[in-house]
Amino acid sequence: MKEAAIKTRILTACIVLPLLIAFILWTPFWGFFGFVGLVCGWGLLEFFAMAYARRRFGETLLGLALGLALMVFAALGWHAAFIGCLTASLFGVACCFLIRHGNMQTVAGELSLLLFGVLYVSLPLAHLAMLRGLPHGVRWIFLVLLMVMLNDTCAYFTGSFLGRHKLYPSVSPNKSVEGAIGGLAGSILAAGIAHLTFVPWPGLGFLLLLGLVAGAVAELGDLFESLLKRSFGVKDSGSMIPGHGGILDRLDSLLFVFPLTYYFALTFQG
Repeated sequence: MKEAAIKTRILTACIVLPLLIAFILWTPFWGFFGFVGLVCGWGLLEFFAMAYARRRFGETLLGLALGLALMVFAALGWHAAFIGCLTASLFGVACCFLIRHGNMQTVAGELSLLLFGVLYVSLPLAHLAMLRGLPHGVRWIFLVLLMVMLNDTCAYFTGSFLGRHKLYPSVSPNKSVEGAIGGLAGSILAAGIAHLTFVPWPGLGFLLLLGLVAGAVAELGDLFESLLKRSFGVKDSGSMIPGHGGILDRLDSLLFVFPLTYYFALTFQG
């Protein structure tokens, strides 16, 4: 069963990855912006499907609208609109739960989940769109993908062959300290490769430091989504991608790395 799952993951990656690379390379900014909006919307739907034990259509619709609005305003740099929407989120959620509160004992938890889901999915993805809008934005995005992919790959194989010490068994039983170290090495290697090929300007030392920090942040993002799924009692966030679960299962490491790389890129623009 495990071998079949790995084969499915590899086959899916072989199909999706070239399409994703071509899309990033040749799609104009507004097309890419629309794609980020679709990913954001799907991620929000997955989060609310996991978060609520019973379907709450009104709350999900409100969270979807607020999340997309926040993503758009943040990505476009409309700061006044963003702050206004963030304030409206509090008012809208308060009104929604006053009208249809359901079980009084769960109101605070469900309300908090709605607001957290909006922020957790929308703001990091806004930084992906913002990253694309920077000079050399496509290169920065490829750097993020390379660092996270090599982190995942090196962590998997290092953990499979050398893993002896559990990293955080209560959250992710299969992850090991050795795998985490291998993942960090993979991210640093990715930064070094990028410096030699398509991101030469920040300086090798700074880029290797980014690789180290991004690797650690990616692993924290992975662990955090595992924590959420365990809390919600689900194995995967969804089933959209064969062998890979849902959108959030693929974004877990990336969500925290997009903002990190964006602010790094602002400092070291070529």
